[in-house]
Amino acid sequence: MQKKIGAAVLAAAALAMTFTGTAHAERNPACPSGVTQIGATKLLKHGSETVASLKQFKGCDKNWAYVYIWDAWHAKHPTNHIRAGIWTRSSDGAVDYNGHDGRSQELWSRGANTLNVCTYAAGDVFGSGYDAHGSTEERC
Repeated sequence: MQKKIGAAVLAAAALAMTFTGTAHAERNPACPSGVTQIGATKLLKHGSETVASLKQFKGCDKNWAYVYIWDAWHAKHPTNHIRAGIWTRSSDGAVDYNGHDGRSQELWSRGANTLNVCTYAAGDVFGSGYDAHGSTEERC
């Protein structure tokens, strides 16, 4: 009986992982030496449905924002507007900002020279009838 329960739990976990739509391993094309995520991932939602993941990274002496549209959302909405940027507490606007319209499923911001100040990543995925936006927690 315990083997059946254990097998069922493993099968359910494998099935759940198949449909999570989580982001693949991030590789920043503008920072070939690699980046490291700082802070927690923020999920961007439309209603109760997860649209994308938003993360902040550091690498190559800069901060970066990264938005990845989940597979399930992208399958239903293949054309999106994506924005990603790094903000500071004292900035009136994004210190760094990048935007993209089209079929892309991910977007890296341009690198911001802000490693010496507190920053957060902000992101937005929007289209006809939806707008999912948010920001990560501030990292110092």
